[in-house]
Amino acid sequence: MTWLDPSPFLRGVAWLDDGRAVRADPADLARLPWDAGERAALPIGVRLEFTAEGAEAVEIRYRASVPGPTDALREIAHCFALWEGGSCVSETIAEPAEEAVVTLRLPAGAEGPFTIHPPEAQCPVVLGLRAIGGSVAPAPRQPRWLVHGDSITEGWWSTRPAHSWPAVAGRALGLDTVNLGYAGAARGELATAEQLAVLPADAITLAFGTNCWTGIPFSGPLLYETTRAFIALVRQGHPHTPLLLVSPVLRPDAEQTPNRLGATLAELRTAMEEAVVDLMGGGSGSGSGSGSGDKRLALLPGRDLIGPGQLADGVHPDDEGHAALAAAVADALRTTLSSSRSGET
Repeated sequence: MTWLDPSPFLRGVAWLDDGRAVRADPADLARLPWDAGERAALPIGVRLEFTAEGAEAVEIRYRASVPGPTDALREIAHCFALWEGGSCVSETIAEPAEEAVVTLRLPAGAEGPFTIHPPEAQCPVVLGLRAIGGSVAPAPRQPRWLVHGDSITEGWWSTRPAHSWPAVAGRALGLDTVNLGYAGAARGELATAEQLAVLPADAITLAFGTNCWTGIPFSGPLLYETTRAFIALVRQGHPHTPLLLVSPVLRPDAEQTPNRLGATLAELRTAMEEAVVDLMGGGSGSGSGSGSGDKRLALLPGRDLIGPGQLADGVHPDDEGHAALAAAVADALRTTLSSSRSGET
């Protein structure tokens, strides 16, 4: 049986670097902070989507980094998850290897479309796939959704890649989710905004801000202007694309605690929200360019989207929290997409 080129089957891909899916422009890494560049090397959210005809199983040929004995990620399951629609069909545990093949059984008689979520921690690269007992074909393309954020967007503390809030919301909306979440980074880096501007997109969501409280502290006025500048640069490449900003979700230890510039997370959240409201109302720098406001820009306040009991570690949502966040984002984005498709300007 001939191995098929995986490229037509891959989804969630922003850039390819020598056949490897990466999440920042490989020609523009020098302008990014090292932590963003490091996280961008992980294939977060990259998956395979296909339909099947008469196939009993599908084989995936891959290579992955082999963790050393002291590697902190060694204990994470190297799991290939097969999904059909909104349900997980099966999970197959394999081993990271310089080259290996994993076999995933398909439901009898089912045609899909199917999604395979590969493991992410050891940077697997899919080298080929093939059907057993039938044939597979790339699934139809879906509208492309760029999601930029921090570790919460990257999916930290979700138990599987398919349980992160961008993955859950993308399934609900029928979108090709491109996860551009960078754990530890996502502080409104303007180089990232310029990279987003050149990527094809049918919808965009921005969900940064939490890391502006600590690490590299921001004041409220600084984050207000950074948010406006970030959106303005994205709008240079996407003047009419529906764009949703989700302000930071609950972080109990930061809500009323000033950072080194005296700003609490509550104040930083307000600054971001005010920047979006001003752009929506026609403030300088709005995407419309007419003074009437950016009608395809929307705001989802993040403070009350999840509760303290849905935080796994006081910062990151657990699976329940990711699901709640996904539902809220999907509702907000559904409204924004509907308004866009109705021809509002």
